Amino acid sequence: MLRLYDDPDSGNGYKTRLLLALLGKRYDLVEVNAIQGETRREAFLKKNPNGRIPVLELEDGTFLPESNAILFYLAEGTPYLPDDSLGRARALQWMFFEQYSHEPYVAVLRFWARHTDKTRENEPQWAERENRGYDALGVMERTLAEQDWLLGGTPSIADISLYAYTHVADQGGMDLSRFPALRAWIDRFPALEGYVPFSGRLRATDDRMA
Repeated sequence: MLRLYDDPDSGNGYKTRLLLALLGKRYDLVEVNAIQGETRREAFLKKNPNGRIPVLELEDGTFLPESNAILFYLAEGTPYLPDDSLGRARALQWMFFEQYSHEPYVAVLRFWARHTDKTRENEPQWAERENRGYDALGVMERTLAEQDWLLGGTPSIADISLYAYTHVADQGGMDLSRFPALRAWIDRFPALEGYVPFSGRLRATDDRMA
């Protein structure tokens, strides 16, 4: 059986948990606390030398880190990954966008708001990250104003990758009311067969999750 090393409050981990649920795949969940240094211990570094979650352990004992790589692996041969070369490249295009133009802003603001004492008033980088986050949401809005899903008429791993932190962007103080197409896209997810909600939870001050 598949085994996922993850934490319930990780949006990157939620991507994986959501796709596993949509595909109806069974797996064991092993919770890992990064803030307490568990991802920096020798046993975990053997699974992922980069010391980050999530990590998916395959049935043969192979370890696969990086959330978007995991999505790509799991989606192979399913409706969530296009069969044609351009479609697959478009999926990767959005997933690279998520990691470089979206997650560093939208996800970081959420983490600061939920797990640190940083605020818009005391964090010098807050305004810039918020503006860059809105820029990323604007890119998505323009695409979703023309079609239901990021690749067209059906959901894909591109959507799952970006849904994870987008639909909880308000937890970082971001206002989604200005993005009607984006909000309609968010509202489509719960209707997908197998959908599971993000069970993110706050931790004690000395027990935070990155």
